[in-house]
Amino acid sequence: MQDLNITLIQSNLHWEDAGANRAMFEEKIWKIGQPTDVILLPEMFTTGFSMDAPRLAEMMDLHTTRWMKQMASQTGALMLGSFIAKEGTQYFNRLMWVEPGGTVKTYDKRHLFRMADEHKIYTPGSNRIIDAWKDWNICPLVCYDLRFPVWSRNSWDSVNQSMAYDVLIYVANWPQTRINAWDTLLAARAIENLSYAVGLNRTGKDGMEIIYSGHSRVIGPKGEMISDLGEGERTQTVTLSANALQAHRTRFPAYRDADDFEVK
Repeated sequence: MQDLNITLIQSNLHWEDAGANRAMFEEKIWKIGQPTDVILLPEMFTTGFSMDAPRLAEMMDLHTTRWMKQMASQTGALMLGSFIAKEGTQYFNRLMWVEPGGTVKTYDKRHLFRMADEHKIYTPGSNRIIDAWKDWNICPLVCYDLRFPVWSRNSWDSVNQSMAYDVLIYVANWPQTRINAWDTLLAARAIENLSYAVGLNRTGKDGMEIIYSGHSRVIGPKGEMISDLGEGERTQTVTLSANALQAHRTRFPAYRDADDFEVK
């Protein structure tokens, strides 16, 4: 493993305006100004956290998918972010994993935020993505998933003698009123899973008058703060150290004492 450069784009969003958001993020991507391996976009980055799925949803391989493929190809980076997807009569809060070569993988948000009736509009996912990029195993999840440690759980692969993933990523629209939970749980997920935890949140106010205060963060495997983007719009590229991760896992192999269980 070499070090991994990951770019967090913490931004306000144009409410329910996919074209404006894609244009805005494209401009921010071209201002990154340095090589990067992964580019993170927020949850529902084309619309904001909207329940108007019948009007806003896209089929796969239309505007947003094609745009993410273009950005991945032009930057050479893995693109991660979620949008409102439609399949048949169902709607999904769908995270897209898009590689520069055109490979696309998807993760549908498992835990739907019932306090906003998300569970009444969207269909929950049933399978995580854990896949390799630049020799790092990455597990990307979405917002409310952060509150559920079983779904975020790392595990030891005794055959390959390795952990299932090295970095846990959450893309979010996490409101200011509960930002303390965001800060606390990101650190907890890193500590308990002996991995990096990266949380990308949005800023600004949405069309429902909900305020978002950012606090996008990169947390090390010991729970240490590596980067905090604060509350404003900001783009930052952070380097994750492979040596630091491997050294901590060697010195403190708590995963060997973890309890076995299955998720149903």
